[in-house]
Amino acid sequence: MTRSSLTPSLHDAVEAIMREASGAAILPHYQRLAASEIDAKAPDDVVTIADKEAELLLTDRLAALLPEAAVVGEEAVYADPSVMERLKDRLCWIVDPLDGTNNFAAGKPPFGILVALADKGETIGGWILDCLTGRFCKTDLGGGAWIDGARVSARATGCQPPVAAISTVFLDEGARQKVLTHIAPEYTLVDIPRCAAEQYPRLVLGINDISVFNRTLPWDHAAGVLFLNEAGGMAARPDGSAYRVDEYDRRDLIGASSPQLWDSFAALTAALG
Repeated sequence: MTRSSLTPSLHDAVEAIMREASGAAILPHYQRLAASEIDAKAPDDVVTIADKEAELLLTDRLAALLPEAAVVGEEAVYADPSVMERLKDRLCWIVDPLDGTNNFAAGKPPFGILVALADKGETIGGWILDCLTGRFCKTDLGGGAWIDGARVSARATGCQPPVAAISTVFLDEGARQKVLTHIAPEYTLVDIPRCAAEQYPRLVLGINDISVFNRTLPWDHAAGVLFLNEAGGMAARPDGSAYRVDEYDRRDLIGASSPQLWDSFAALTAALG
């Protein structure tokens, strides 16, 4: 499949499926979760009944939409890690049924749905839905970036120093001190929303200039990286190499609202070693 295969009707169908999942499987549980409907997958990482119900719906609908494409869902991979192998050699949907689950489980925004379409490791389409506001972002390779039907271009905040969303919570002490000593004086540090479905739009909409990601799992980043790059921003590995969904064991990713801001931040972090 090529970019030209991502027709307006396909975009519309994906949007309809995502809105159905939000309305039928996610929002009915918002601020209504029982303790028995929240499970811990790892320390500080939970899954809810909404994640599971939304992934089942999304998987069923997307598989019917493109029968030739595999589906790689976050919860399916948690149950069977070998599902990740589907990313390497075929057309596949990549599904995060509820991004920002910790926020959702706490009864607060932001949270959303992320869907991407990749072919042999390269993302060719991406869709991001904010479940509460209804904001819908879409993109395809070479086709630009769109929010609620209007084409968008990434814009910087215009702030000096630039605004960088960096969490120090999950860093070891050495890395935390590097951020506080060397990066904080050059940037205004703000907390991350713990929701990639919110972080990537912030880089396009002039809210943040930089975002740094340590874990780069495909369901969190495939759609957002393509959306940001197609909007004229830049998301790439710290060495400048492109993000690929089949390189899921790699860590670290920098997103910026412009290539110039990306270059400046990457040069600073490279100098820190």
